[in-house]
Amino acid sequence: MAEPDNVVLQHLRFIREQLDTLNNRVLELTPRVGGLGVQVANISVRIDRIDARLDRVEQRIGLIEA
Repeated sequence: MAEPDNVVLQHLRFIREQLDTLNNRVLELTPRVGGLGVQVANISVRIDRIDARLDRVEQRIGLIEA
């Protein structure tokens, strides 16, 4: 007669499956998060450029002093 699996082993197998699933999801998300970081950096650069241009326009029309 075959012995039933130990309950502890069943739980450990389940935990292992869950960890594998989480690991796969993290591996999928890592490049996407990196891509978002690059996009945020690009947006920051563009905002800085717009700010500098706005300062020049405001100086030209006399809203702020040089």
